[in-house]
Amino acid sequence: MNPLALYESMSVLSAQMAEAAAACDWDKLTRLEKDCAGLASALKACDEPVRLSDAERARKGDLIRRILADDAQVRRHAEPWMEQVKQFLGGGTRARTMRRAYGVQQ
Repeated sequence: MNPLALYESMSVLSAQMAEAAAACDWDKLTRLEKDCAGLASALKACDEPVRLSDAERARKGDLIRRILADDAQVRRHAEPWMEQVKQFLGGGTRARTMRRAYGVQQ
């Protein structure tokens, strides 16, 4: 696949990822992230450097900036949720540790 086409596809997926994160649809976000990772792997596997015209190079830059902006949007939504999950899971771990340390039985 043409590297520019891969960037185009990644941009479409990254926009969908931002929408999924805004909707707190973590399952969809995970599926889209896997698809995007597959495209990134395909991009890395492109052996031959491709000469791009000035317009194509500009388009590639625009796509990369859009993908990065979408990634920042995903992080803005996902990081607070991930912190809540970490607190939830960590609280249970602390409680179990305390029960074991002080012999509290349930």
